[in-house]
Amino acid sequence: MTLKIRMDGKIVIYAPHHTSKGDIDMFFKEKSSWISKKLIERDRQIDSIEQAKRFVSGERFLYLGEDYPLRLHDTNGGNTPLKLLYGTFLLDKDRVDEAKELFIKWYRKRAAEEVGERVDYYSKRLRLFPLNIKITSARSRYGSCSPDNRLSFSWRIVMAPYTVIDYVVIHELVHIREKNHSRKFWSCVEKIIPDYKKRRLWLRKNGHLLMV
Repeated sequence: MTLKIRMDGKIVIYAPHHTSKGDIDMFFKEKSSWISKKLIERDRQIDSIEQAKRFVSGERFLYLGEDYPLRLHDTNGGNTPLKLLYGTFLLDKDRVDEAKELFIKWYRKRAAEEVGERVDYYSKRLRLFPLNIKITSARSRYGSCSPDNRLSFSWRIVMAPYTVIDYVVIHELVHIREKNHSRKFWSCVEKIIPDYKKRRLWLRKNGHLLMV
């Protein structure tokens, strides 16, 4: 058996036709440390070529598929230096040096809320229950399911439309039942979201925009 990490962050295992599911799962588990190391290296490479945000008034930031302008405003002395209000991101002028960290913190919180809600909804609907859910900082691997059914989602996915978030959530929930990308896996996904290919294509075309 061989393993490959694709450009979009997905992991593909190539195995002889007669290989049992148990052997494939064991192979994946044995390679988990190597996979984690390679994904971290890949994220660092992507990070080095991303165009950095400048955090100036008028710059736009995605949230749930819509982009909103940033406006720097006078500090109001409150505990929310960054907020989305009436279609505009408002950032305290004296916190610009912390802007990236503030945006990441904001997105992580929203991702935990939005993704958590969608996982809860589809878990009950599909009767596929993860052991737990974690929000990560992965740059292109938007979701993953561990061998023991722990789900991880990048906070970046909350920048995408709800339809794409649902695709990623359903994709990982189905992995609780099917730990591979076989025909059976994709058939299960298609029964739930017949247009999954369109949603997956959105990620491939727009993934580079899901950054801060």
